[in-house]
Amino acid sequence: MSPALPSRADAVVIGGGVIGLSTAYHLARRGIGVVLVEMGALGSGSTCKAAGGVRAQFSDAANIVMGQHGLAVFERFGELFDQRIDLVQHGYLFLLDDAADVADFERSVTLQNSLGVDSRMVTAAEAKRLAPVISGDGILAAAYAPRDGHCSPESVVLGYARAARRAGATLVPHCRATGGEVVDGAIRAVRTEAGDIATDTVVCAAGAWSRTIGEWFGVDLPVDPVRRQILVTEPIPDLPAGMPMTIDFSTSLYFHEEGPGLLIGMSDPDETVGFRLGRDDAWLPRLAATIERRVPALAEVGIASGWAGLYEVTPDHNGLIGEAPGVSRFLYATGFSGHGFLLGPAVGEVMTSLVAGEAPFVDVSQFDARRFEAAGPHPETHIV
Repeated sequence: MSPALPSRADAVVIGGGVIGLSTAYHLARRGIGVVLVEMGALGSGSTCKAAGGVRAQFSDAANIVMGQHGLAVFERFGELFDQRIDLVQHGYLFLLDDAADVADFERSVTLQNSLGVDSRMVTAAEAKRLAPVISGDGILAAAYAPRDGHCSPESVVLGYARAARRAGATLVPHCRATGGEVVDGAIRAVRTEAGDIATDTVVCAAGAWSRTIGEWFGVDLPVDPVRRQILVTEPIPDLPAGMPMTIDFSTSLYFHEEGPGLLIGMSDPDETVGFRLGRDDAWLPRLAATIERRVPALAEVGIASGWAGLYEVTPDHNGLIGEAPGVSRFLYATGFSGHGFLLGPAVGEVMTSLVAGEAPFVDVSQFDARRFEAAGPHPETHIV
């Protein structure tokens, strides 16, 4: 049973995925009275539809720092939150078959190394040794970081939710936010289907639904929903142990161990913007052709299950973090284009600092949503 909706809060977080829950937890620890509202079950948006990858291999320095921070939290999650998250750290392996991508990843590895990330470029032969199921045909090089890996998003949600409640946060799932009240440029309340919450501070962590939330408060958040589908194979006999999360970068095909089989995903270039959450088979011929070329050992493996979720995509595939200047006080953390789950631990701390009027541990000014109007896009290139 959901708790009664409080009539007032110091801050209201809209969105109960990992970023919203991490934010609510850290706000509560600071003694800030926080209420989080989520239209469904906690984590039921994009978080629990994610593949669970965690990494620090990015092209953007701030994403690298936040990814590292997230890895450190995930590694200690059981100690910090008394919640097992089934973290597997067999690394991330990006397969590269385009010379321009090789050059881009070489630059990124240099940047990652300068920030303390143990990543490196490897040969096609070394990539084949790390992931024996792949075909090395056409691979020019690969990028590998052994500390990266994957874990269970559902368990991370449980850990943050329990810790947030213990710290004093009020979490209200199955409570849809429906609007906002702004008077003379200042927020006065968040409207929900269960009643209004008086507040002067809102944190939008609503993922693919953020554009609408922003509109309630007169803020433009350029975030669009794009469906992604994931499959889980039947058990695979003699599956090599210890394979990294492997990404065929030019096609976006990726896979990692999932029980006795593999979890497999790939973007569909024909997918259009929209809130489609059902599964279909239109993408399967392209997926099958890509598997036949890059991972022929999986071509005859059966499919056991699957699901569809939403990416929250921005024009430059990089996140939006900041505080809107036109209304007091509307803050946002959204639009991470597929890497929001792994950045959740760091972004929650960043948002708490911003709410408290303090400088966060990493400079996030480049993620301001106004960048598309002024300085221009700030792309993250290592996305799938």
